[in-house]
Amino acid sequence: MATSISLSKIIEHYELKNCTPEIDTDAIKVSVPDVNRPALPLAGYFGHFDAERVQIIGHVEYHYMKHLNQEDKKELFDKLMSLKFPCLIFSRDAEPEDMVLEAGRKYGVPVLVTEKPTSSFMAEFIRWMNVQLAPCISIHGVLVDVYGEGVLIMGESGIGKSEAALELLKRGHRLVTDDVVEIRRVSDETLIGSAPEITRHFIELRGIGIIDVKTLFGVESVKETQSIDMVIKLEEWNKDKEYDRLGLEEQYTEFLGNKVVCHSIPIRPGRNLAIIVESAAVNHRQKKMGYNAAVELYNRVQRNLNRRDD
Repeated sequence: MATSISLSKIIEHYELKNCTPEIDTDAIKVSVPDVNRPALPLAGYFGHFDAERVQIIGHVEYHYMKHLNQEDKKELFDKLMSLKFPCLIFSRDAEPEDMVLEAGRKYGVPVLVTEKPTSSFMAEFIRWMNVQLAPCISIHGVLVDVYGEGVLIMGESGIGKSEAALELLKRGHRLVTDDVVEIRRVSDETLIGSAPEITRHFIELRGIGIIDVKTLFGVESVKETQSIDMVIKLEEWNKDKEYDRLGLEEQYTEFLGNKVVCHSIPIRPGRNLAIIVESAAVNHRQKKMGYNAAVELYNRVQRNLNRRDD
């Protein structure tokens, strides 16, 4: 779990213009995903100011500043920058005045510029930071996007997870990650899976080695991140074990406190895993849309029994 992100990484990700390059942005860490528009501080009220947040000067704040006289403006920004928040960002390519840059250099607060509108930048920034700072674990498995559903395939090494993923790729689905899945809990309901940077877009096939999915199948065959909607656990067939044949009751597994629907699939020679995974994904989508085939079959049987009793 990342507890903070360096400001340099944020600048690189959003391609921000740095107007104070002499300040070391590697040393500045951002630890909260929230942002603030300092309208009240610019009006002279500094109560309840959160210095941990990134501050953004939007279109309204920028034009309000133009109505201030130079002396008041200099005093305000000197007081504002003395609070030493992570950085000050101007939106819509607005040019910060020299006095703002001077105050930033004086107190070590970088002044940055983005070309994006304020609201859209804030929304994207908060979303991205929530993902980056979310609790994170790494597990052994394969994550694929099947008809828009994020399917996490788990099981013992050598059971056929990567082979199933490869067959799904040939059928037009998309790979997120093979072997290691980084799972982030971005909300009480949502888990996001991604690949470690070092293994991104690669699949390991025993007997063949490493293949580059993006190169072999094209850019449409891979995806950077995907919500985890269901889990499929592959296991060796055990003739003495009872397997669920109707699916009336959902089974769940848990990651970082969030529950995810889980299906245990027994493996025998001749079973087409790709078709099974596709069917499970479509069936899961149907359930989310309000239709449950198992419940429908149960109701038909009950109606038939009731007619016989009559």
